[in-house]
Amino acid sequence: QVQLMESGGGLVQAGGSLRLSCAASGSIFRINAMKWYRQAPGQQRELVAAITSGGTTNYADSVKGRFTASRDNAKNTMYLQMNSLKPEDTAVYYCNVALQTYARGLDAWGQGTLVTVSS
Repeated sequence: QVQLMESGGGLVQAGGSLRLSCAASGSIFRINAMKWYRQAPGQQRELVAAITSGGTTNYADSVKGRFTASRDNAKNTMYLQMNSLKPEDTAVYYCNVALQTYARGLDAWGQGTLVTVSS
């Protein structure tokens, strides 16, 4: 069994910062790509940031220069530092991890954490 536990969401004023965490636990052999998605009400889920096992990152144009993804491989944890937040960043944020257990490959999702940015 593999679990992803997200934390760090909340309510913040525009211009503020939040840091999201996503910790993977269970029978994990290796974690490959780790990604953050978000879904605003009435909208499709979109990819926000991705980070490879080697630390290479990619970001959606809408968050470049404001969000920073990082990971701690020893802790099987991924982070998303969000600065200069805007009301349009309001969404449920989900982590997505491509990993291998000792039995098979798995594409795991977190339960989501709500980020609300007030104007």
